[in-house]
Amino acid sequence: MVKISVLQHAPSTHLPARPGDPTPTSRNLDPLMHPFARARERTRALNAVKLERIFAKPFIAALEGHVDAVETMAKKPGSLNVVASGSWDGGVVVHDISFRKHILKVPEAHKGKITGLCFADEDRLLSCGVDRNIKLWDTRQVDENGAGPSKPLSVFPGKTSFNSIDHHRTDPLFATASNIVQIWDETKSSAISNLSFPTSTETITSVRFNASEPSVLASIGTDRTFTLYDIRTGKAERRIIMQMRSNSLAWSPTFPTSILLASEDHNLYTFDIRSLKTPSQIYKAHVAAVMTCDWSPTGHMFVSGGWDRTVRIWQEGKGTQPEVYHTKRMQRVMSTLFTSDAKYVLSGSDDGNVRIWKAKAHEKLGILDSRERAAIEYRESLKQKWKADAQVSKVSRTRHLPRPVYKAGQLKSTMLEAQRVKEERRRKHTRAGESKPKAEKRTVVITEQT
Repeated sequence: MVKISVLQHAPSTHLPARPGDPTPTSRNLDPLMHPFARARERTRALNAVKLERIFAKPFIAALEGHVDAVETMAKKPGSLNVVASGSWDGGVVVHDISFRKHILKVPEAHKGKITGLCFADEDRLLSCGVDRNIKLWDTRQVDENGAGPSKPLSVFPGKTSFNSIDHHRTDPLFATASNIVQIWDETKSSAISNLSFPTSTETITSVRFNASEPSVLASIGTDRTFTLYDIRTGKAERRIIMQMRSNSLAWSPTFPTSILLASEDHNLYTFDIRSLKTPSQIYKAHVAAVMTCDWSPTGHMFVSGGWDRTVRIWQEGKGTQPEVYHTKRMQRVMSTLFTSDAKYVLSGSDDGNVRIWKAKAHEKLGILDSRERAAIEYRESLKQKWKADAQVSKVSRTRHLPRPVYKAGQLKSTMLEAQRVKEERRRKHTRAGESKPKAEKRTVVITEQT
């Protein structure tokens, strides 16, 4: 038997590179795949996000009718285009946002500012104010000039000025906020129940029924409290005291146990009412007190308005980088609202205007043909696929802010950094184990009471 030895040489790719050798290139052997397909796709994704920012024109129109700050707004149940607004001038206006006209206007509905509005049903509207009265209006009583009824259907007198009102989802009941939370029946002239925490002395600023469990009620007060009530037992069940007071609250429409709070400390918080010790998420971007908030009907987004004169739209679960809306003439935002189709956002501000914005700033209004819709869907898929790319991400998250807001944001960042350095130095110069850092979520709630 003869043995034959075969000499094998290593492939050229494993040999060390020598001066003058051509640069090695990797090629895709799939004949259906172009060698530059990935580079071209990235370029298309980058162009898609650039076009999105170029065509981001969210402002649609401003609805007039008030001569003072718009304090509160409410949308009509079962309607996509009817919204009511109440102002500090005491007037109530019901708007048709599709035609941008007034359906109903009551110039002197209350003496003094209106602090709360809600629809009792599709045809009746409840309003309350600092004149210690609650009034029930029929929105169908309109003359040819658009003027509303001269007299309300019912008047419910109170002992103190009211700060907020909300109607039960199914029963003829509504709740009001003053120095206590009161439950009213539409057929009776006085409150049928008073709800308060045993040690509570605060003024209640806002009250809301839970949409899926209407017997559960939530309120916020001036002494930094957030309280849960049950109208079946007629008493307060739980209460937490926070570091700073809350200005507005909103129940999530898709997660019945989730609630959103707009705080005085420039942040928004979502809580799960089953565990109130820590917030489930903190949302940071405002540079002044957050005055109002409202959920999208889908539960995936919410809108907030603040003392910094901006309206911001957030993605649920994403605590930074919201969409920012502002105009030169818009003053402090006192009320915000999502429409029932989740396509538009309304804001009411100190300048007396109700403004309409697109929920998606770059979305095109009007009828789209099939080719245009397919192109939009393709660009959206590209943005999602390449969102981790550094340049694509930078373009998509860049927002141009007004100069006062930008400077206030820089100052706030400097102060927070100084505070962090101060805490680190304090811990460094104390005995080991005496000063332990706490997560920010654990410092929001001071105590919980039951």
